[in-house]
Amino acid sequence: MTFDLDMIKNVYSDFERRVNTAREFMGRPLTYSEKILCAHLAHSQERESFKRGESYVDFAPDRVAMQDATAQMALLQFMQAGKTKVAVPSTVHADHLIQARVGADKDLQEAENKNNEVYQFLQSVSNKYGIGFWKPGAGIIHQVVLENYAFPGGMMIGTDSHTPNAGGLGMVAIGVGGADAVDVMAGMPWELKFPKMIGVKLTGKLSGWCAPKDIILKVAGILTVKGGTGAIVEYFGEGAESLSCTGKGTICNMGAEVGATTSIFAYDENMAKYLRATGRADVVEAAEAVKHELRADKEVYENPENYYDQVIEINLDELEPYLNGPFTPDLATPISKMRETAVKNEWPTKIEVGLIGSCTNSSYEDISRAASVAKQASDKNLEVKAEYTITPGSEQVRFTVERDGFIDTFEQIGGRVFANACGPCIGQWAREGAEKQEINTIVHSFNRNFSKRADGNPNTYAFVGSPELVTALAIAGDLTFDPRKDKLINRNGEEVMLDEPTGEDLPTKGFDVDDPGYVAPAIDGSNVEVIVSPTSDRLELLETFPAWDGTNPTGVKLLIKAYGKCTTDHISMAGPWLRYRGHLDNISNNTLIGAVNAFNMETNHVKNEITGEYMEVPASARAYKAAGVKTIVVGDNNYGEGSSREHAAMQPRHLGVLAVLVKSFARIHETNLKKQGMLALTFADEADYDKIQEDDTFNFLDLDRFAPGQQITIEVVHVDGSKDVIKANHTYNAGQIAWFKAGSALNLIKLQEKSN
Repeated sequence: MTFDLDMIKNVYSDFERRVNTAREFMGRPLTYSEKILCAHLAHSQERESFKRGESYVDFAPDRVAMQDATAQMALLQFMQAGKTKVAVPSTVHADHLIQARVGADKDLQEAENKNNEVYQFLQSVSNKYGIGFWKPGAGIIHQVVLENYAFPGGMMIGTDSHTPNAGGLGMVAIGVGGADAVDVMAGMPWELKFPKMIGVKLTGKLSGWCAPKDIILKVAGILTVKGGTGAIVEYFGEGAESLSCTGKGTICNMGAEVGATTSIFAYDENMAKYLRATGRADVVEAAEAVKHELRADKEVYENPENYYDQVIEINLDELEPYLNGPFTPDLATPISKMRETAVKNEWPTKIEVGLIGSCTNSSYEDISRAASVAKQASDKNLEVKAEYTITPGSEQVRFTVERDGFIDTFEQIGGRVFANACGPCIGQWAREGAEKQEINTIVHSFNRNFSKRADGNPNTYAFVGSPELVTALAIAGDLTFDPRKDKLINRNGEEVMLDEPTGEDLPTKGFDVDDPGYVAPAIDGSNVEVIVSPTSDRLELLETFPAWDGTNPTGVKLLIKAYGKCTTDHISMAGPWLRYRGHLDNISNNTLIGAVNAFNMETNHVKNEITGEYMEVPASARAYKAAGVKTIVVGDNNYGEGSSREHAAMQPRHLGVLAVLVKSFARIHETNLKKQGMLALTFADEADYDKIQEDDTFNFLDLDRFAPGQQITIEVVHVDGSKDVIKANHTYNAGQIAWFKAGSALNLIKLQEKSN
């Protein structure tokens, strides 16, 4: 079944004309990403030669996708926008709130029991406003989108940082905060700074133990977690065309780990094969008419260095399997170097658990190749040394792989199949013994491995690899095992080697499923009632953030000076806190509790200047707010790295934080702060970070002249009476300054709606 076929045909019907026009106003040949971007300009956007990394541009995306954890806040905001129906096709996917504990059936039932109030809210809001709803158990948002909604040449935004997964089907798909989703669902233009372009040329062809995952693991090692910030990563070359569609999706999905705006592959026959296999032959027919434009212009491929801001070349013939980690997804180690690297860094090498699946690696191809390795454990009489879990990406994939015998194969080696949901990948893993905080190592095919990410244990060393490598390592139980050359001893005392993995990118018998889990919205939702109990601890209707009073804030106090890596997990943890994603006040009790205080190197222990006592960060923030004192957060580089969760911006805003002043921001988080009416500032001189002291008071000297391109001056008064005057940069344009003045972007939407 093809959803929204008329919309897709409409995109293609005008695609070539829009691209030809774009070549004229851009004045040059275009990359594939630029073609899609320029074909989706908002009607109000002036056509001009956009400058990468500088021009703010308004776009009109084709669709919006939301997962249940972020959809709650996005839809609570949309309910305030005064609209009766979403302006573009939109969906909600119930995948984040299911905790992996025992196994698929019991875990799903437990989730439905615990989260019934939230699921009813999401389904009723979806029903009222014309939004498609995918029930708990239907699958992980990105796999479901790839199977049902993604299409070459399209443009989508999603309230999850791994939305770029759809780039595997040639779509510009960008992770955003819920306020951005509200803009698009309300029919407003969506603003983005025109991205830079990074080209990755792939030559050769993968073979043996190498998988598409190893490509992005290597790229992450090259670019680091912030090397792709503000850029689209575009893959091309003969090696790119040799990859399966879902393999491309894996690479694009994990592009979020290098900070990229999105990642994308050009349309090719493997994408067409996948569309046909998932029941969308009509999309192939429509795409073929503009196939020549669903890729970069030939001049770009002939001389990529002239059209990309950076070009990386990877020979797939020479690539080897990688393991990235621990504690960061860009610490890339080829498997041949793991033994010496692990010894040098004193990493624990005994593997306790191997986990495959997640939105990054849960396709039919992934599971079939992992199953081919798992089968060898039985066939070669090997004892599996580590626990082993499998998380299918969708009910369609799960049903199909069970039909084809792969579930039985996994269970024969002791594997546990979790629900079709995010599970351990986002901290929704009730791992037995994690509370003991013992040092241990796990390997998984997920995308992120920050401290505490999977199981809440700061001493879990998590390494990221392909599903087939993770399976081999789970069998061996040893992080240093190289399946290409190392032997294992089986139960008979015999030396055996694992054969290279095999598998199919698409099922020979086709995909099959009894109930995919989709619920269509009412044609007319005007009579649908959405109820939020005033006594609920899970859901809370939003109150409007106050507008700026136009004065220069003075007497601002330091809430926390964060040291080192401060991701959205540190600012607003997931795991058990997911239950409060629809209740802003309750979830604010986890604000910045994972951030390290630069003055005592402790977490959740900061000095409050009103009492002079040390207390938890949220408690200190509430004390300041109750006293009418505004606060500031100071941070390090790439602040807000990781998930798209806007809670990491809304919570500090709710607790009275005025500004976040850091060395540099991750893209999505900076935008989220702006949307919520906060000041997102960077040190003009990074060395000024060291001048900030624990007892400082901050006075803003010229915020009343807030303007694009003009620095903001802040007087920092130390406890001894001495002062430092520092300069702060910002990237606000006139429209974003209007958000700040109104108190939030949503406030501005409501004002505009009232005036219409």
